[in-house]
Amino acid sequence: MSATAFKILTADQWAAFERAGLFHGAPVDVADGYIHLSTAEQLLGTLDKHFAGQAGLMIVEVSLHDLGDALKWEVSRGGALFPHLYATLPMSAVRSVRPT
Repeated sequence: MSATAFKILTADQWAAFERAGLFHGAPVDVADGYIHLSTAEQLLGTLDKHFAGQAGLMIVEVSLHDLGDALKWEVSRGGALFPHLYATLPMSAVRSVRPT
């Protein structure tokens, strides 16, 4: 499995994450009970499917090694395994951030 994954955030979500040092999830994450992450190979598909036409997005690279047992690889879109985080995302796991 990958050593890193990515979370797509709005600029407001990123700003709140920076202030708090923890990310509790976007509305879809809270509704589903886990934080949705994507591998590098899945990132473009996630952007196209869930964020098409949105401006001001941030791509946050996350170290999966820092997430421990709260990280689960589960079947999702197209039968692919996606990383899902069943905990808050700590800022200490963030390796980089960049705008889309």
